[in-house]
Amino acid sequence: MVAKDSFLYRLVAASGLKLIAAAEWFISKNSLNSRFFDTNSFPWTKTLESRYSQIRNELDFLLENRSIPDFSRLSEEQKRIVPENKWKTFIFCVYGKYIEKNCRLCPITSSAIKEIPGIKGAMFSILEPHTHLSRHRGPYKGVLRCHLAIVVPQNEKLCAIEVNGETRYWKEGKTLVFDDSFEHEAWNDSDEVRVVLFIDFERGLPIWLLPINRFILWLISNSPFARNILANVERYEK
Repeated sequence: MVAKDSFLYRLVAASGLKLIAAAEWFISKNSLNSRFFDTNSFPWTKTLESRYSQIRNELDFLLENRSIPDFSRLSEEQKRIVPENKWKTFIFCVYGKYIEKNCRLCPITSSAIKEIPGIKGAMFSILEPHTHLSRHRGPYKGVLRCHLAIVVPQNEKLCAIEVNGETRYWKEGKTLVFDDSFEHEAWNDSDEVRVVLFIDFERGLPIWLLPINRFILWLISNSPFARNILANVERYEK
């Protein structure tokens, strides 16, 4: 594990950010540069929605029988976004690397995830009542993000996500797809939890851009950022 404040971490991060910035420029010029996307463009989202009830059952089992870690304990970068113990996560996949123990606990959810083309990351994302995720952006434009809403507060208007000035509300059993490389924030102003199945998948790109995109994703998957998350998940499970 590489400490976030170490020279090596900063050196790798600085070099990686320059490569990412160059790749993102090409992506923004050669693909749909939208905030939210029509889920009909991704047929697998309908399959995911059809499994909502089964996925909900597996989530309920976890919430009743497992201790689910605070996200900041798994990824130090989250500490600047949200107060401690307000955003919890149960991770299935980090940049294409599966947490097999977690997958075995939720076989239907993990099976659904593994069928998604270009899957790069997946987790249950649990936002506690009266929690605000401050404005931030995702690490790389070469992926898009999908949320399958699993648990939504009764008053849906108290719980939302805003991406680059556009606000959407979650509806249980329905998906949202958006580009998290735009600055975004989310909030849950209700007295209830909000849970989504959070999925990152490869963005559709012209064929000549695919090798570049996959190379950047490979670099990120082998960076201290991703390796630290995997190490923290393993340590937490022990």
